[in-house]
Amino acid sequence: MGVGCWRNPLLLLAALVLAARLGHFQRWEGFQEKSTSVKNMNSTLKFFIETYNNASNDTYLFQVDKLLRSQMQLTTGVEYMVTVKISRTKCERNGTRNHSCPIQNKKKLKKSFICDFLVYTVPWMNYYQLWNNSCLEA
Repeated sequence: MGVGCWRNPLLLLAALVLAARLGHFQRWEGFQEKSTSVKNMNSTLKFFIETYNNASNDTYLFQVDKLLRSQMQLTTGVEYMVTVKISRTKCERNGTRNHSCPIQNKKKLKKSFICDFLVYTVPWMNYYQLWNNSCLEA
């Protein structure tokens, strides 16, 4: 075995170094602010609120009332770090799930939370996973 068997790996290494120096590799720069448009976040917010409602033992369903902050990071999928205000609706959890449940307006039944959550998603595979969430009464 002479020098010939090392030429290809060295050539490959040289090409990788050159490509890296020219910036052909995607750089993951951490979380970036994202537009706080509910329209842009629809599927992620829907996944979060469904997960929240399934884990909750409240008589009524909650829905996202307001998107307060949104950040995203590209990894092997997309990670969203989001802050939302959720509010109790007039729809009971054991009833049929209506997509247009009005927010509760009776003083005794009104309840809202500010929630921070982290969702990992691979949108092109319709895969979502809630990595972390915490909610405090608003």
